[in-house]
Amino acid sequence: MRFAELSLHPTLLQNVAHFAAPTPIQQAAIPPVLAGRDVIAIAQTGTGKTAAFALPLLQRLMAAPKAGPRSPRALVLSPTRELAAQIGESLEGFERDTRLTHEVIFGGVGEERQKQALRAGCDIVVATPGRLLDLLGQRAVDFGKLEVFILDEADRMLDMGFLPDVKRVIAQLPVKRQTLLFSATMPDDITALAARILQHPVRVEVTPPATTVERIAQSVFFVEQQQKRPLLLHLLSGADVRRVLVFTRTKHGANRVAETLDKAGVAAAAIHGNKSQGARERALDGFKTGKLRALVATDLAARGIDVDGVSHVIQIDLPEVPEQYVHRIGRTARAGRDGVAWAFCSSDDRPLLKDIERTIRLKIDSVTHPFTGPGAPAQNWETPGHEQQRPQQHGRRGGPGGGRGGSHGRGGGRGPDGGGRTSTSASAGGRGPSSPSSSSSSRVRSFGPGRR
Repeated sequence: MRFAELSLHPTLLQNVAHFAAPTPIQQAAIPPVLAGRDVIAIAQTGTGKTAAFALPLLQRLMAAPKAGPRSPRALVLSPTRELAAQIGESLEGFERDTRLTHEVIFGGVGEERQKQALRAGCDIVVATPGRLLDLLGQRAVDFGKLEVFILDEADRMLDMGFLPDVKRVIAQLPVKRQTLLFSATMPDDITALAARILQHPVRVEVTPPATTVERIAQSVFFVEQQQKRPLLLHLLSGADVRRVLVFTRTKHGANRVAETLDKAGVAAAAIHGNKSQGARERALDGFKTGKLRALVATDLAARGIDVDGVSHVIQIDLPEVPEQYVHRIGRTARAGRDGVAWAFCSSDDRPLLKDIERTIRLKIDSVTHPFTGPGAPAQNWETPGHEQQRPQQHGRRGGPGGGRGGSHGRGGGRGPDGGGRTSTSASAGGRGPSSPSSSSSSRVRSFGPGRR
């Protein structure tokens, strides 16, 4: 399918002319949104969902007069500053030559400039809940003439505890409006919210292509907590470990890991909720441009990271929620590239690893290394019968279908923001091809010093 087949305005078609074709989520969601229907879209980040709501939204707004100062006609609610900023960047490209404008509203920066922009008037507000509620309380914005409300990353709003704020924002919106809800999953609380705020919605589901995860070589390193940072430095000694996203469980842990890497001569920065907006933007820019080799992040901060070319994802700490493992490894193998995902597992983390393997239906290969400690399940290990080697060359590929497609779809046959596969099933993400067996043991590869 081509964008021209989606009945988009010629100006919008010109603005997406550099994309090969619409992604499945765009093909499925754009027609009902253009028709004015409420929509529930279940899709991962990286499937092209921003364009799926932005293009039909802009087309609707182009056909009607501006609302005036302090009275935007559309609201996009996003859980994080980074995601809001990325949506704003996408809108900037899609808005070209339409005379439509948008304003991005989030905390961590001064609010006066945001208030001035609202007074001047804009068509679309992209906002995080907290700052938007502050401005609503100051009567800096009025949604009395709002036509379209878009709730993006609804499940992440729930995870971050923002659902009460979301409901407070919705209470300020006109009852008569078009509502679009985008979410990677549909937990009970989001299902209940959708039933309350959407009218006879069209439901669209997209499963990211399994080939994305099949291109990720997954390995686990059994190592005790005190040896994790030395192991990380050892792994980063390989020249093939080029652009690395490191996950930690806590903000303090992210700072410590970044400091360790910096002292060892590895250009790195930490990104988490306690960092100022300026520091977060500098870290992201440094990572995108290659000035930083490693970016150390917590899960919440990483939600807004959209960077192609991440060669390795390294999880210093395993996530407590198994599905988060899927989100983490999906940061690599984007835009048709191969990727590597390494996870560190201490003895205390063994139950978390079992939960992850049960969730992804895959036994993750384990790797021997110079820092192997008592956390390793030695009774299940096989003696490696081959030369020591770098794990990313032989890691098991496959697993959950929740991997991400390319983020911009250029040159790879995908449309803006990535790719995916539509599905009529109730599942938003596929499962891997195999299931861990209680009688089978992890395959083990060795990773000794001095091998690169």
